[in-house]
Amino acid sequence: MIYGVGTDVCDIRRIRASLERHGERFAAKVLSANELATWKARGARWPERGVRYLATRFSAKEAFSKAVGLGMRMPMTWRLCEIANQASGAPVVVLHGALKTWFETKGLRAQLSLSDETDYAVSFCIVETAAL
Repeated sequence: MIYGVGTDVCDIRRIRASLERHGERFAAKVLSANELATWKARGARWPERGVRYLATRFSAKEAFSKAVGLGMRMPMTWRLCEIANQASGAPVVVLHGALKTWFETKGLRAQLSLSDETDYAVSFCIVETAAL
């Protein structure tokens, strides 16, 4: 059964501008430690790829926060919600700390889709309850 649905469209130019203004501090606020390492590696090879990576993660976390109905308030925080990839490349939500406990206590699971194109990143998240 569907618990919630969330979607987000992120202007990549806005993320780029935030990085230019605040540098790594902005990325460190949004990304988990694992994501931050990936962002640095991708950005070192090709800066634009790093910007797109950050934009898709930002968008995915916004979509997830909407789907669970919390917005950006506890236990939902940027860094407790990690967007990783399965071996197939499919995105997956990995939760930590209080957010993980809250999510598991409710018996929820998330499905996520991400995409980006020239100026925008978009994410769609469906959160489901366990089947009855």
